[in-house]
Parts: sequence; C-alpha cells; structure tokens
Amino acid sequence: MSDSDLPIIDLEPLISGQPGGLEQVADELGKAARDIGFFYVKNHGVDPGLIDRTFAAAHTLFAQPLDAKMELTKDFFKTNRGYVPMKGENLDPDQPSDLKEAFNIGLDLDADDPRILAGQPFRAVNQWPAIPGWKETVLSYFNAVCDLGRTMHRAIAVDLGAEAGYFADKLDQPLATLRLLHYPPQPAEAEEGQIGAGTHTDYGNITILLPDAVGGLEVRRRDGVWLKAPTIEGAFVCNIGDCLMRWTNDIYVSTPHRVVNSSGLERYSIAFFLDPNPDAEVACMPSCRDEEHPAKYPPISGADYLKFKLDASYEPVKTASV
Repeated sequence: MSDSDLPIIDLEPLISGQPGGLEQVADELGKAARDIGFFYVKNHGVDPGLIDRTFAAAHTLFAQPLDAKMELTKDFFKTNRGYVPMKGENLDPDQPSDLKEAFNIGLDLDADDPRILAGQPFRAVNQWPAIPGWKETVLSYFNAVCDLGRTMHRAIAVDLGAEAGYFADKLDQPLATLRLLHYPPQPAEAEEGQIGAGTHTDYGNITILLPDAVGGLEVRRRDGVWLKAPTIEGAFVCNIGDCLMRWTNDIYVSTPHRVVNSSGLERYSIAFFLDPNPDAEVACMPSCRDEEHPAKYPPISGADYLKFKLDASYEPVKTASV
C-alpha cells in the first residue's frame, strides 16, 4: 500500500501478456474500483523519456507570455480545446475560482476531417503553440496513455464478467482529453475556500494522471476522510469517472477529489481523461444487472452524456481536472 492507503496495481502481468495476467489485474483493479475508486498503476509500459519530454513541454508552454497563451483559446467553450487562463474555471460551484491554468487537446483531426465537417459533437481541430517539436511530443504522449487506457479496459471488462474486448468498439475513436495543468503556490491573499482545483468527480470512464513530485492531490474516502495521494515515481494515479460508474450500474464508484498546493512550489500535472466514442451507447452492462438490481439509468450516447455533464456543471464551462 502507499502512504495514502490507495492500492498500487502492477500492470506488468497484463501488459506483457503473462498467463493469467489479465485475470490477476482485473481482480485487483476491480477491488479498487468498487472500494475507493482511486489507485496507482506501475509497470504501465509508457516510456519514461516520453513522460519527461511531456513535462518539459508543459513547463515551456506555461512559461509563455499570457498574450501568446490567450491566442490558443479559440472556441474553447464549444470545443474543449486550447488554453484556460488562471482562475478561468470553478470546479466547485460553492467555492471561488480555481488557482490553476490549463491546456487541452483531444483526438487530433484535420479541419477537413468528415467528423468535423459533419458537425459531430466535441470534434474539433486542436490548438497548437508555435513551439518547435511541441505538438509531436504531446501527441505521442496522448497516444501512449490512450493505448494504456484501452488496455486497462480489457481488465475492467473481465472483472465485470464480460469479454475482454467488450469496450474495444466503444473506445476506438474516443472523446478523450489530454490536459496539461499548472498550479502556482497557494497565495496568502487567496479567497476563503480558494484552492488549486475544487472538489469534483471526473466525467469519463477513467482518468490517468501524472503529477509531479510536488504533490497536492487529495482523495475523499467514503467516510468523508480526505487522503493525500503522494506522487510515486514511475506510477500513474488513476480513478474511475462518472461515465464508467453509470455503465456498471454503480458497481464501480467515482470519487470526489481536489488539489491543494500548499507546498510553496509551482505544481505541474498531466491528466488524461478517457471518454467513450460519441456514438457509443452508454448502457448498463448485461453482467451488471439482474431482477434484483435493474438498470438505474437509461441508455445514452457518449456525446449526449458528456454534454449532459458539461451543461449541468459548467457556467459556461468547467472542465474536470486534477
């Protein structure tokens, strides 16, 4: 166990295809998803060098002049792409604006992509800073963690009594978001209740988070106790999102969390949110319902579900982030 009592799951048996590895990881992941909804994963197969380069890219971006960053805000409220300035979001509507800035990308599409021309929801062109090599680095990381998320869904499916490939056709063109985040030190003049990221749950299936060594992530247990989730070198922090909770008929649980940067240092993190395809039917899995436990939610498309969550939570827009 970690210092925060969040479980640590070794993905090596799954990643390497060891005999029984899929079932082993499925069991461990399922227990964590049913309990606290948060866990670390190690031996995940993402290149450490790529991780270092992506953190460097985040530092370079957020060090740019504000005018240059604000040029990357085009249609953000419509597309969920581009730059979000400091205090530009408020994840907890009962508290002041969050003390962070962020930058989002999604599935990388050309302007003439048929999905964009057809006006599919949340399909848009990414905004890219004019920094040499930046796009290539960040896209490589996006693709790597997206592949990891799909692999983890094989274990999720098995744990829930489905075939390992149950989610494959529901996540092959996902409404995924990679978000780079920068949190300044908590200022002395902050308003009461104002922190890095207010208390929230994430909207999608799973989140794959890479925090730097500064820490600051806090997770709320079922009994209301807040746990610190310290950074573990070489490990991602993962959590269940509201969409997967719905898919599993509330067998899996999404967990409130927040960021409090009381370190006195700059904090950076990289969050990947894996949402399903826009046309995927988000419906209770057959293995998650029976006569005594009927489906709690009607079927809904991936795009409509995301719109439902954004419309309910954003004024005009607040993007789940850690």
